Amino acid sequence: MQALIHGILLAFGLILPLGVQNVFIFNQGAVHKRFLHACPAVITAGVCDTALILLAVTGVSIVVLNVEWLTILLFICGFLFLTYMGFVLWRSNPSASNHIENQQRFSARRQITFAASVSLLNPHAILDTIGVIGTSSLAYTGYDKLIFTIACIVVSWIWFFFLAISGRKVGKLGNSGMLLRRMNQISAIIIWGMALYLGFNLYTYL
Repeated sequence: MQALIHGILLAFGLILPLGVQNVFIFNQGAVHKRFLHACPAVITAGVCDTALILLAVTGVSIVVLNVEWLTILLFICGFLFLTYMGFVLWRSNPSASNHIENQQRFSARRQITFAASVSLLNPHAILDTIGVIGTSSLAYTGYDKLIFTIACIVVSWIWFFFLAISGRKVGKLGNSGMLLRRMNQISAIIIWGMALYLGFNLYTYL
């Protein structure tokens, strides 16, 4: 029971803060007319988080991030991709209803690409997973460690589905497209802020 509660509280503590991954999932839920159409982003984010949690618990990720050139590459790719993603969101114009399909509602393939990128090209998210979940898992062995890991993974999946559903509810309020446009601009600013933060950390790392 202790491992279960610990895993749930820890996972919620890590995933609740507003981050790039959360912004993207919420955004896709808001712009699609049907929740089902946002599921590629939700499922991809869930799979990526599951993989990161498993790597953290088994200790594999610590070995990977001890490779200096790989860490630097991760920071650079993360910075470039977040900058690009912010640009895409800022330029989108949901108020132009004739172009909303192309500008805003990402195809399944594009959702998968973006969701995987914001999940796996965010060094701080990876380091948080390793430093917090990976380290905390060391307190458990056997069955308790399994329960702890499953609890973290389940919370992650539930949260992503909740974000997309919440986005869909909010999206229904933006009939004129203005609400969605403002949401996109706020999302772009948050993403650019995180890109700058990554760039600063890369500079100090070098």
